[in-house]
Amino acid sequence: MMDAAECGVRVMCRFRPLNESEINRGDKYIPKFKEDDTVSKPYVFDRVLPPNTSQEQVYDQCAKQIVKDVLGGYNGTIFAYGQTSSGKTHTMEGKLHDPQLMGIIPRIAQDIFDHIYSMDENLEFHIKVSYFEIYLDKIRDLLDVSKTNLAVHEDKNRVPYGCTERFVSSPEEVMDVIDEGKNNRHVAVTNMNEHSSRSHSIFLINIKQENMETEKKLSGKLYLVDLAGSEKKTHVPYRDSKMTRILQDSLGGNCRTTIIICCSPSVYNEAETKSTLMFGQRAKTIKNTVSVNLELTAEEWKKKYEKEKEKNKSLKNAIQRLEVELNRWRNDQKGAEPYDNTPVIDNLLPPGGGVLLPANERNQYEDDVSNLYKQLDDKDDEINQHSQLAEKLKEQMIDQEETENELAKEEVKEVLQALEELAVNYDQKSQEVGERDLANLQLVEELQHKTALLSAVQSELSQLQELSGLQRKRAAEVLNLLLRDLSDIGTIIGTGDVKTTAGNGLAVEEEFTVARLYISKMKSEVKSLVNRSKQLESAQADTHRKIQANEKELASCQLLISQNMEQKKRQLEESQDALTEELAKLQAQEKRHEVLGEEKEDISRLDRDEDIESKPGSATGAGETHAKELQTLHNLRKLFVQDLTTRVKKSAELDCEEGLGNLEKRLRATAERVKALENALKEAKENAMRDRKRYQQEVDRIKEAPDRK
Repeated sequence: MMDAAECGVRVMCRFRPLNESEINRGDKYIPKFKEDDTVSKPYVFDRVLPPNTSQEQVYDQCAKQIVKDVLGGYNGTIFAYGQTSSGKTHTMEGKLHDPQLMGIIPRIAQDIFDHIYSMDENLEFHIKVSYFEIYLDKIRDLLDVSKTNLAVHEDKNRVPYGCTERFVSSPEEVMDVIDEGKNNRHVAVTNMNEHSSRSHSIFLINIKQENMETEKKLSGKLYLVDLAGSEKKTHVPYRDSKMTRILQDSLGGNCRTTIIICCSPSVYNEAETKSTLMFGQRAKTIKNTVSVNLELTAEEWKKKYEKEKEKNKSLKNAIQRLEVELNRWRNDQKGAEPYDNTPVIDNLLPPGGGVLLPANERNQYEDDVSNLYKQLDDKDDEINQHSQLAEKLKEQMIDQEETENELAKEEVKEVLQALEELAVNYDQKSQEVGERDLANLQLVEELQHKTALLSAVQSELSQLQELSGLQRKRAAEVLNLLLRDLSDIGTIIGTGDVKTTAGNGLAVEEEFTVARLYISKMKSEVKSLVNRSKQLESAQADTHRKIQANEKELASCQLLISQNMEQKKRQLEESQDALTEELAKLQAQEKRHEVLGEEKEDISRLDRDEDIESKPGSATGAGETHAKELQTLHNLRKLFVQDLTTRVKKSAELDCEEGLGNLEKRLRATAERVKALENALKEAKENAMRDRKRYQQEVDRIKEAPDRK
């Protein structure tokens, strides 16, 4: 935390226009605006927003600056207060997806990401949002309807314990969360509004940022509160309400707060409007003490530790000087050599040792001497107490250093164990990668075999196509010869070249009849053969197209397999390099832990040789400060080691498992596709063989028909 500064609560006053029911009722418009910050009666605020103020102007004047403050590491709160139907929800939310009428919450979501996009690229942001409501003093999570009565823990966060937190990375995701929460709010009909929400809603944006170069960490929280309508009640338990506990920092704590008081201009609501304006004036008197939420880095903690160590060393030197001075003073009073800095007793002795003094003066000197000796005894007792306290502090510091050394040794053991687990994990993953590589090689060989088989099938299919063409030509030639013979027979018969006798005329007519029937039958068979030939040609073309499509798909699958194999190989190499780097980092950290343990042992050895005596207040304070700083450093180091170990394990396991699993799935899918192509080729081959046999049978039957006649 940086140095705190005091700032006041900003109060904005917004008046809405008269609504339809107030216009129909004939209500009078009562407010009068003198200046930008004053209403008719002397109610003075930071800003007064008349009814004609647009939503964008309200955002620019009320909420735009607080976005920069939150991104600068401060906490912020904006909440709307006022009577039911005074425009609170319209001010905070508006129409969420209308660029002109959207309220403060959606505009802030967009503005936060606009600022982040324009900031330094070395900054890494983590943004979480929560959305909950308080209804009948019960906190209900609007993102998880099963959480209906959350508790508020008394810690620095003051967030409902167990409330859902969603990570968001764009304004659209924030709007999705808002839409989800709005659907779960309590809405009821009131005397002023048919759709008035009867619950307080709080939208919390938690922003954490870290500079990756300087390791500087800042955090800020932004509370966006839409209060329920303030109908008059006899008693409101503000002191013990959960709303007060959640917003405790917003009113008098570490937060930049803006209150928007929403008022109705109708004379019908004059009493509530005056009450709201008085609340705004009282709120302006609240003073908050704000400071940047800054987390110290390990280097800054180290500098602070060195500074406190130097301070402790200077205090030890001062204590030693005081002890020497006290020892000299004590020895001087017990008969040692007199020092110039303790001349009090010598001055009390009578001048000229042999001169006799009166009895009353001698008694007075003796009383003074006895009082001084008594004071010396008291000082001796006090010095003894201080010495005992210093010894106790020394023992405590030695015990604490021993415990820290033991903890450091345990941490080193944990790091070594984690390194061993990583090494075993790495060996297992390397073995799995080798096995997967062998499996990939086998699949590639099988794919090559299937490709060769496919090329053989294609060549065989081309041969079948050539044979089918030759047979088609032969069938056409045979048909042409048959038709030519038939036409010759017809011409001979028609010209009367054949001389018949009366005796065999009847036989000739019968032969003519048979010939006609045979010719008509031949024509029908020729037509059917032509149709069948066309069908076979179309089927052959379809089969050829399917084969070409399968070939293209096979080529694309082969290309995809090669690309995936190269990509997974690169990913595995990158993960292997990352694991090697993490292993080197952990080994370097282990060496640093060993050096730190040796330095602590040297420090403890030097502290045992020193004598520590000090006053109770200063010594106790320095010891406690030193112990707290050392304990804080130890906790930070332990958390860092645990986090680094878990991250390395998870990243290694996820990278290897996901990469190998995806590669195996792709190879399995490719093998299935190759098998499907083989089945398709086999079916095409069988269909071609059947068609060739059927065609050959038809041709043979046509050839045999004239012979039988």
